[in-house]
Amino acid sequence: MNILILGAGGREHALAWAVKQNPKTDRLIVAPGNAGIARLAETADIDILSGSTVVAFCEENAIDFVIIGPEAPLAAGVADATRAAGILTFGPSAAAAKLEASKAFTKEICDACAAPTAAYARFTAAEPARAYVHAMGAPIVVKADGLAAGKGVIVAMTLDEALAAIDDMFGGEFGAAGAEVVIEEFMTGEEASFFILTDGVNALPIGTAQDHKRVGDGDTGPNTGGMGAYSPAPVLTDEIADRAMREIVLPTIREMARRGTPYQGVLYAGLMIENGQGRLVEYNARFGDPETQVLMMRLGAQALDLLLACAETRLDQAQVTWADDHALTVVMAAKGYPAAYEKGTPIKGIDALPETSSQMVFHAGTTTTNGTLTANGGRVLNVTARGTTLAEARARAYAMVDALDWPQGFCRRDIGWRAL
Repeated sequence: MNILILGAGGREHALAWAVKQNPKTDRLIVAPGNAGIARLAETADIDILSGSTVVAFCEENAIDFVIIGPEAPLAAGVADATRAAGILTFGPSAAAAKLEASKAFTKEICDACAAPTAAYARFTAAEPARAYVHAMGAPIVVKADGLAAGKGVIVAMTLDEALAAIDDMFGGEFGAAGAEVVIEEFMTGEEASFFILTDGVNALPIGTAQDHKRVGDGDTGPNTGGMGAYSPAPVLTDEIADRAMREIVLPTIREMARRGTPYQGVLYAGLMIENGQGRLVEYNARFGDPETQVLMMRLGAQALDLLLACAETRLDQAQVTWADDHALTVVMAAKGYPAAYEKGTPIKGIDALPETSSQMVFHAGTTTTNGTLTANGGRVLNVTARGTTLAEARARAYAMVDALDWPQGFCRRDIGWRAL
């Protein structure tokens, strides 16, 4: 079959890598892709936020299946457009993707289905929000309601940090995403990621992971899009996962269907785990990044079969076959990230690294300039490895990191520390 993946990051490189291994794949196109993706698939420079453009491209290229990677095309209704054109699609409708596109909407859903989550209040003006924070105290969590590229959540440990976050959001720091603000109770515990496929009725857990949001070793410094991840997450035991399915995920799926907006795609639940129970931190309407890299490394070719079963509403017939192994990815970022960073710096040594089912460098922000691989983003490479133990996967990943020649890049040296 002919498959189109929308997106340009490490998540899409990992999805393309897994999909390419499946014999069902005849032709694979990734739009717009990046320098690493271009080594294994065709790339196409189209506007992936325009449903009509994506539909026209699919019709011109006889695309059988569309996989939507990032959240922005989902929120823009691209999945609605492709489905309306009769193209098999993986990814929720714009109405269902509000579970990620609006923090306040997610809270409404949790209230309606009694899913355990943090206490909260929502605001459309700064002064009431400031008064609320003064009344509640710190630590407290301040969230821009809309999509902010993973950077619209401030975990404020002091009152001053919370007030500054409110001023930034209502002052336009995150554009339209900050027009409404959700302020939440600070939840204690350990956070992990739980990934579930759902076709609107049936649900299938497909893996757990834990990422590292802060830029510095020991979870210090500002939040980022993610500096590394590993799978599985030991803290998210089978018992906790089963309880989260019963109390959070399945009630959410039923509530979305009840509202006439059934959810079809991957539901990525961020859970805060304490005393044997998970509470919902947030939902994402797409695969996580960099968690996808470790999930796809472990799933391999069966990933396409699972995505197809989801899109064809036959998840009740699907099952996941897990190897008893571990995967870990280290994000290499441009120095200065998540603040200002330099683009266009050359990356050397990558061609000498292995590209196998156990070791792979997934590109996140790269391009080719005059034949040379160069950095073209903040998070640039995802150096990923599998092992029979997490320690083995970590050792392999860092050995690959150390073999790269990119003086303008950096990484955390402690990925996996919680589990190890």
